[in-house]
Amino acid sequence: MAQMNSFDITSEVDMQEVDNAINQARKELGQRYDFKSSPATIELDHKEKTLTLTAEDTFKIGALWEIVQTRMVRRNVPVKNLKPGEIDPASAGTVKQVFTLQVGIPTEAAKDIVKFLKDAKLKKVQASIQADQVRVQAPSRDDLQEAMTLLRGHDFGVALQFGNYRS
Repeated sequence: MAQMNSFDITSEVDMQEVDNAINQARKELGQRYDFKSSPATIELDHKEKTLTLTAEDTFKIGALWEIVQTRMVRRNVPVKNLKPGEIDPASAGTVKQVFTLQVGIPTEAAKDIVKFLKDAKLKKVQASIQADQVRVQAPSRDDLQEAMTLLRGHDFGVALQFGNYRS
């Protein structure tokens, strides 16, 4: 039997970088003129992997999100992995929005990746879902590289990383 080459597709978020980005965003929030004497806050829950933005109105929530997003991008945190929730009323006439950090590939996205690779009709490339990652196997390294190229060109709603390459 021919030797199988493989790699794993994951979607990881470095929580230390997220924490650093949030701290920088809080520092900028304290220095910005449009947020002076504002009850705006940015809170990160490490256990629940959620980010909560609180401000007076939806416009300020949007401005807060821009600050956080800019800091995350500068620290190479994939913003695609932050899933926004609804903007809800909070206490004292404020509103809040909760963002969920997506760690790992969700089941629906994993199914989409497997289906995408099958529909691409690459020779002998097989994909299988393993918990929160997808393993791709093929006898040829060239086929695996072609699969990587196709996956990079398609949007599955989460940032993909390729690793654990074995030959």
